[in-house]
Amino acid sequence: MTVDSAYIRPGIAESGASDYVALLKPRVMSLVVFTGLAGLLAAPGALHPVLAGIAVLCIAIGAGASGAINMWYDADIDAVMRRTRARPIPRGRIARGDALGFGVTLAVASVALMGLAVNIPAAAILAVAIAFYVFVYTIWLKRRTPQNIVIGGAAGAFPPLIGWVAVTGGVSVEPLILFAIIFFWTPPHFWALALYRSEEYARAGIPMLPVVAGLEETRRRILLYSAVLPPVTLMPAMLGFAGPVYAVGAVVLGALFLAGAIRVRTARDEVSARRLFGFSIVYLFSIFALLVIDGSTGLPG
Repeated sequence: MTVDSAYIRPGIAESGASDYVALLKPRVMSLVVFTGLAGLLAAPGALHPVLAGIAVLCIAIGAGASGAINMWYDADIDAVMRRTRARPIPRGRIARGDALGFGVTLAVASVALMGLAVNIPAAAILAVAIAFYVFVYTIWLKRRTPQNIVIGGAAGAFPPLIGWVAVTGGVSVEPLILFAIIFFWTPPHFWALALYRSEEYARAGIPMLPVVAGLEETRRRILLYSAVLPPVTLMPAMLGFAGPVYAVGAVVLGALFLAGAIRVRTARDEVSARRLFGFSIVYLFSIFALLVIDGSTGLPG
């Protein structure tokens, strides 16, 4: 189901720099950049500071490009959801075609710069990440299946992998674990949001889990993923590329996350869902911050 494009305000006002910044989804980008930087800093070996800065910049630009293309494609449903209707396209600040051109240009530039300045493997994974977010999540999954967040969540899990490969030039089990942490974190994070935004998603025709399976089943699955997540976050310590400070922090954070999920399941109210959603952002930042602070690869540089 799609929403009629008539919901988008007719006419385009003069666009400002802030409108193009908004297309990049800066709040989402901040988390992407941080996890990408964490992967880069946790990797064995070293990268020249200038090249490291370029790698992080490319991850940021690639994430922004994905956001802009997503807003181009989803402009119709953005216009009818309260949390997205102030975005530049529904407000008539930027034309859809301009948003698409902006996003594609940034996507090509980010991949090209990564390949030329850093290395080809990192550029290839960045290209896959952008393509996955645009074609698999945005265009294919989001409007078709309640598994959109489960499968599509892989798009947001690429940044630490890209950061790691920017340093090492190859994929190993360590960055795949970092990928897995974000992959298993994504469903409870977004389902908590969907619990108190379910009416908006239903109105926009997006088959989020609460809309299709109901609130109770969503709460059950949030608890399931929240129980799986802590053991996954302990794997860096178990494999020796994070130390005891990280391990203790991951246990404490995991217990708090699980407690929040249990509260969502038992309280069955909007407040608990909002709290879990907010804490989930702090949780992911904290896990990757601990990884950088206490990172110890024990591998030759």
